[in-house]
Amino acid sequence: MHLHILGICGTFMGSLALLARDLGHTVTGSDQNVYPPMSTQLENAGITLMQGYDRSHLQPHPDLVIVGNAMKRGIDAIEYMLNAGLPYISGPQFLADHVLQGKHVLGVAGTHGKTTTTTMLAWVLDQAGLEPGFLIGGVPLGFSESARLGAGKYFCVEADEYDSAFFDKRSKFVHYHPKTAILNNLEFDHADIFDDLAAIQKQFHHLVRTIPSEGRIIAPITESHIDEVLEMGCWTPVLRTSLDAQPNAELYAEQLAADGSHFNVLQNGVIKGEVHWNMTGQHSVANALATIAAAEHVGVSIETACIALSNFGGVKRRMELLGTPRGIEVYDDFAHHPTAIETTLEGARKRLGERKLWAIIEPRSNTMRMGSHKDGLAYSARLADAVIWYQPEGLDWDLQPVVAAADNHAVVANTLDEIIQTIVSQAGEGDAVVIMSNGGFGGLHQKLMQALQHSA
Repeated sequence: MHLHILGICGTFMGSLALLARDLGHTVTGSDQNVYPPMSTQLENAGITLMQGYDRSHLQPHPDLVIVGNAMKRGIDAIEYMLNAGLPYISGPQFLADHVLQGKHVLGVAGTHGKTTTTTMLAWVLDQAGLEPGFLIGGVPLGFSESARLGAGKYFCVEADEYDSAFFDKRSKFVHYHPKTAILNNLEFDHADIFDDLAAIQKQFHHLVRTIPSEGRIIAPITESHIDEVLEMGCWTPVLRTSLDAQPNAELYAEQLAADGSHFNVLQNGVIKGEVHWNMTGQHSVANALATIAAAEHVGVSIETACIALSNFGGVKRRMELLGTPRGIEVYDDFAHHPTAIETTLEGARKRLGERKLWAIIEPRSNTMRMGSHKDGLAYSARLADAVIWYQPEGLDWDLQPVVAAADNHAVVANTLDEIIQTIVSQAGEGDAVVIMSNGGFGGLHQKLMQALQHSA
């Protein structure tokens, strides 16, 4: 079949395109925002990309249109698709119907850490020889692509709570029917589609309702919002994890390094394995524990999982070191929620010690643009020595109150040139610069690297 994907450069849809290609379909796609790393991955896979959403992209007619959840009524290609009576489907439904049937699905859900944890889980199962399939909402460093069909019966999927399509407002993860489910954490997010936390919890409970009684749910002992979901009704055994010894936690960590880079893993008080890796932050330790518990559910020993995680390469755009021009470490990170900003900077601070830490933050997500998290932003970035908040065109609220509320040094920049000039003139050898955005940030990463190299 010829499949055309609208919104193909989204992290989920781009990964789905790779799976569709591997199923033997001819795949093309359109998107408004064609930028690396996903665009590069798709082009390398031989998938034709088209800029924008013009009806001509659907001529001649494809056999099926897969519609991304960023698509809305009024878009030229969408109106043409409906008027011409073309067959169409949401991405999650296509995945469920054409890939997940007959598989033991391991789903990773939560407000934060889905991409990294899904990658960890796929990596551990792969290292254990299970040849899992996977769909990851990002570009992993340990695999050549962000999705594959796999040769075994296991499939790891990033189980996102965002809606499926303009014609299906259920969360994506409702389609997946996992047998092993990680519920990492739960906070208010996606203010463009959810009115409040309770609305998200309702969707999470829809997910819980689909998990079989012979399956496993993995959840941290400290997540009260997940507890509230499970109290709505749960028919599946729940394994609890913790960052330290807790009475009801079956699996927990004994920290051997403050930055989360070294820890023992204990099951019911007995040391079962040791992880010594390049990841940092307590959120990374929490992700590792969930991964180990999920892998154990499909037969991978805790010791084997720990050895695999000690060789884990990470994910692009998750504290990814881009280079060290002029002795300045420049990192790319996807954080775009106050909790994610805080935990990422916490890990960086513990690793850097007294060295200067810069944070450059673009409030780009729909929730950020709506100002839903603005009151917590200054606090979330408090562990950086200096913060540059980018005020992009189209942001409906002023970042100056965030700067005014900061205890550390914070400024607002209105252009990328301002940001680059500040870093080039003020950052010094040994400093670390973390660029935080869930988008391309106008190419800031590459522009800053080049400017620093040329100023050496």
